[in-house]
Amino acid sequence: MAEPLSTYTAAAPHARFDIGPVEYPKLFARNTVPITMSDGAILSADILRPGDASGPTAEPLPAIINFTAYNKMINRHGMRMHRTLRALAGRLDASDRTVMTARDVLRTPAGGVLEPSAINRTAVERGYVGLMVDVRGTGSSTGGWDFFSPREQRDYTEVVTWVREQPWCNGDVAVMGVSYGAIAALHTAARRPEGLKAIFAIEAGENPVRELGLTGGVPTPGMLLWILAVNSGKWLPALPGLLREGLAGKFLRDRVTTRSGWVGRAMRIGVTEEHPDGYLNPMWAAKLPRFEEISVPTWIHGGWHDVYNRSNFSMYDRIPVSGGAKQILVDDAYHLTPGSGFGDPGNPQALDELQTAFFDRWVKGIDNGIDDYGPVTVRRQGDGRWVRRAQFPDPAARVRRLYLTGEITGTAAHAAIDAGLSAKPSEVECRMPLPVGRVSAVSNNSAVMSMGVTLLFGRPFGTDDRRSESTAVTFTTAPLESDLVLTGPMNLHLRAEADGTDAFWSVTICDVHPDGASVPVTRGALLSSLRATDTEQSYYVDGELLFPLHTLTADTAHPLTPGEPFDLDIEINPTEAVLAAGHRLRIAISRTSFPRHFIPPWKRRQIKGQSIVIDPDHPGYLSFQAVAP
Repeated sequence: MAEPLSTYTAAAPHARFDIGPVEYPKLFARNTVPITMSDGAILSADILRPGDASGPTAEPLPAIINFTAYNKMINRHGMRMHRTLRALAGRLDASDRTVMTARDVLRTPAGGVLEPSAINRTAVERGYVGLMVDVRGTGSSTGGWDFFSPREQRDYTEVVTWVREQPWCNGDVAVMGVSYGAIAALHTAARRPEGLKAIFAIEAGENPVRELGLTGGVPTPGMLLWILAVNSGKWLPALPGLLREGLAGKFLRDRVTTRSGWVGRAMRIGVTEEHPDGYLNPMWAAKLPRFEEISVPTWIHGGWHDVYNRSNFSMYDRIPVSGGAKQILVDDAYHLTPGSGFGDPGNPQALDELQTAFFDRWVKGIDNGIDDYGPVTVRRQGDGRWVRRAQFPDPAARVRRLYLTGEITGTAAHAAIDAGLSAKPSEVECRMPLPVGRVSAVSNNSAVMSMGVTLLFGRPFGTDDRRSESTAVTFTTAPLESDLVLTGPMNLHLRAEADGTDAFWSVTICDVHPDGASVPVTRGALLSSLRATDTEQSYYVDGELLFPLHTLTADTAHPLTPGEPFDLDIEINPTEAVLAAGHRLRIAISRTSFPRHFIPPWKRRQIKGQSIVIDPDHPGYLSFQAVAP
């Protein structure tokens, strides 16, 4: 049950903002509407307008646009079940969660995310026009699909211009989306089209290639599956609408003659030795939003276990918008579970309502108090507490180091090697070879790549990594004497040695509970040959490197010398988590992490044995910021 509006103050994370009653009792859809681009390509849009028994309102209204690569026709049919799914999910009992469980995954629709993923009918009923547009080469739109290309970016602004020229639009536009649509919204804002008033981006990424395509410098298997899915969707057009508009013939001719090329390209990147697109390069850079150009109010919603969890706060920091016009909210979500629990007592307002309230404030100019929210709102891992502050990381945090040692802790008999983590460097030198056995797919990394789905199979698939640690070297602290709050990114500095010319490192940071459960809170990865960092863009506090930005370019790749020790810094994604007194902090390091990472066959031939070196003269350590008594 929704809480009354007067329950909380406007600044609290669980505040409720007034979005008013439903103004229009009926909604009217016109689907597969053609929008012609400047180069002749035709994009297809579904349009939802509010009205009453006499038809759509004649009053011009603000418009909300959602760009999608996932075939709006599928979303359109799904919209018919959104409110049914929401009601069914809401019947499940809410959990007082400290980690996301299978129940929380199933309850996700109750949090209101389904509306912003397509057309937000909660907003349309209150005086907006909603649009969902297939980007070129997908769904029912013509042209060749080239995700986030400069041509596609131009399409975004041309669609905004077209919408503003329609008699049902009053000239004010907002753009929203989840994942692909969220990145498109950021691109649109960076291009500053006239009439754009605000954007609402759910689970976007600052650099999708760095974060998902080439994680740690190696391909992600999920990228090929994603490209195959998008290309499959383009063969399922809204044929009745194309026939009505006289575009069926043009569409079919275009599909036969225009190829995206990304399926073959992705396969070549994965198997071709030294493929130029297997590194960051100008082609990938041209696909990135220019965050410094964004000047409109922006809401960023992310998840600690999202595939894009690396960059939530980097995006937020780069956008030069101040005050309550720039908001960031990060929960403990995976890619398919944003907003799970929203609308429940003690949690933020449902996502569709938050989005409506944000647009009411910055598109319609309604003073509803949402600019007093946040601007930084996070759900802390470990205790589930919602925290509001003016910045991230917590300004009360101090830099700390924990050193890798060879001491056996007795807490990880299940691991390949059980070692220690201490406030003091080791005085004993030793080498710890990483096991070469098959890495278990039963892990939190599988939950990340399945976008939360594998949580339905139980704790080992997301909230207890002990099974996957059987092929890892683990470093574990003594029990904490008091609560420790981790906040921000981290850096794992390793001294290592390899028998080949390369080595890959997959790292998970865990909260070890008294019952032995190893609960992942964040992660990182790196291919050793790509260890070069951009010192100017890396994040330092008091001279301590806390988030190394690796260049990941071909010209900075540097093969290893077999048998020669080397140092590397591995970026660990930002988080906020409390480790309670009596718990332990653990670092688990393995040589890969399928299905999160795919090491191509040609690269595997370069990777042989690899070891972590514990050397008193060259200590390995974890650097991080923390708040503790």
